Amino acid sequence: MAKIKFADEIENITTRKEFPLSKAQKVLKDEVVAVLGYGVQGPAQSLNMRDNGINVIVGQRKSDKPNSSWQRAIKDGWVPGKTLFEIEEAAEKGTIVMMLTSDASIKPVFKQIKKHLTPGKALYFSHGFGWQYRDLTGVEAPEGVDVIMVAPKGSGTSVRRNFLEGVGINSSYAVAVDATGRALDRTLALGIAVGSGYLFPTTFQREVTSDLVGERGTLMGCLQGILNAQYTVLRKHGHSPSEAFNETVEELTQSLIRLVDEKGMDWMYSNCSATAQHGALKWAPEFEKATKPVFEKLYKSVADMTEAKAVVRDCGRKDYKERLEAKLAKIRESEMWRAGQAVRSLRPHEAAKANAATAAGVGGRGAN
Repeated sequence: MAKIKFADEIENITTRKEFPLSKAQKVLKDEVVAVLGYGVQGPAQSLNMRDNGINVIVGQRKSDKPNSSWQRAIKDGWVPGKTLFEIEEAAEKGTIVMMLTSDASIKPVFKQIKKHLTPGKALYFSHGFGWQYRDLTGVEAPEGVDVIMVAPKGSGTSVRRNFLEGVGINSSYAVAVDATGRALDRTLALGIAVGSGYLFPTTFQREVTSDLVGERGTLMGCLQGILNAQYTVLRKHGHSPSEAFNETVEELTQSLIRLVDEKGMDWMYSNCSATAQHGALKWAPEFEKATKPVFEKLYKSVADMTEAKAVVRDCGRKDYKERLEAKLAKIRESEMWRAGQAVRSLRPHEAAKANAATAAGVGGRGAN
């Protein structure tokens, strides 16, 4: 492990240099990794491991529906009866059982597979929810079973995309139960195998808390809220949809956030005009002051399990997908994101793709 200084703290970070893929392959050479769930993280992690030479099988509820996860797995090259099985059969065959089903479905799935978690196996999570909130999910650690976690800091789409581009995505890891004496090696090996660029230690409690706060905060919920607020104010004062969207979203995603990613916030500031620098530095403390109480409220809601209980209650409803689609449709059909669709279709690379598709006789359309 490499000791890296982050701000004023030293952390133990594991990179591909300290734990190369060849070592991961050696650690996992006698394992059968059963990935349960082919929804968000399942496809990316299973495909990355397969491409890295790991013995992987997938467990998913069987369905003949064209857009089902089962059919998606088949399209991705998983073969029913050989590398693709119903969830319980996959859990029985696996020596490492990866619980990559949704948080709301962990309870019924764990009931199905518990009897197959025999001594020597490992129970793997990519999120602290299932283990940390086991009073809600019913998860237990059967005798002799390791309980471990690798949590990629990105969506499954990003995990796969980064892997295919030859770069990794940062992941945290934790060991809750080391029953075999091999739990840490298994964890780090899996972290490298699923495509992590580097791995940093955490606990199940810290991971789930920071994750739930982050998703509800700056990563998704807060971001959506402040974008809506700025766009609405600009439109209210007579700015066109195109202008409001470009100044609210397009410049953020296509320019400024890339500079932050490249070298940090100060680098982004240094590459903007003096007028922009002056105004942003003036108003940043105002936004911090306004939003900090909301983040404190959010953190408390996560810490006292209010958020976790709501997830289990709401996401487990039979009509959850219909309710979700209705909410997403409201976003998609709002004026701001309809303007965004038009703006994206005018990006030079999108126009080039559309022209190429038309020339090939495929027929292109604007970005969704």
